[in-house]
Amino acid sequence: MSLLSKLRLITVDVTGTLIAYKGHLGDYYCMAAKSAGMPCPDYNRMHEGFKVAYTEMARQYPCFGFAAKMPNIEWWRTCVKNSFVKAGYDYDDETFEKIFRRIYSAFGSSAPYSAFPDAQPFLRWAREKGLTVGIVSNAEYRYKDVILPALGFNQGSEWDFGVFSGIAGVEKPDPRIYKIALEMAGNIAPEEALHIGDSMRKDYTPARSIGMHALLLDRFKTADAESWRQSGATVLPDLVATQEWLTKNQNEEQKQETVASQVLNRISEKLKMGA
Repeated sequence: MSLLSKLRLITVDVTGTLIAYKGHLGDYYCMAAKSAGMPCPDYNRMHEGFKVAYTEMARQYPCFGFAAKMPNIEWWRTCVKNSFVKAGYDYDDETFEKIFRRIYSAFGSSAPYSAFPDAQPFLRWAREKGLTVGIVSNAEYRYKDVILPALGFNQGSEWDFGVFSGIAGVEKPDPRIYKIALEMAGNIAPEEALHIGDSMRKDYTPARSIGMHALLLDRFKTADAESWRQSGATVLPDLVATQEWLTKNQNEEQKQETVASQVLNRISEKLKMGA
């Protein structure tokens, strides 16, 4: 039996799987600083400052402050402020607020993102096959309400439900986020579900740990892809290849069933002739 014929649910990661960032983080921080009359921050320092600040915030207030009941905008205000400070830029409160508002608005829109051209067709194909499609992402509510719809991923046409860490209070690689997805899909058994993502640690390993099928996309030819394959993971270049992989298995099964049926028919005919 092919994998596709066993599936009732496909869950997908967002960034790196359905969408990608456009440009550099520094582009948006530079535009925001200039809009407040300040010079453009150094791109490399800004990037490194953001990585440290984001990691610290995610550790101290996981899931965008869910457990602490921290408003989303306050989580990001602190993160952005710390990013600038760690990069060596300490603005006065009024200037920072102008810069922050510009950054928060930009990353709450579709402007910094682009959809991979194969993403929407794949999701629609999966739903046309009768599968439930779920989003599983370490993201806050604006992905669900604004960013994904603006990029052409609408609930009801491309996906059925979403588990977003900022809303659910659980984030990858915690396997519980995948258990929540199975429950939201109608208590589907893990062996009837496939997760597609781009991270061994956050996507493949936790999904497999609860019994789901999983595969990884290597859209950017990462150096880690070979080790993923050696560990036994299915690694494909994109969602076109994923659809072909699933369809190929189904087609091969159908061919086998056709051949078996033809053999049985011939045997039946010979038996009738000999009767």
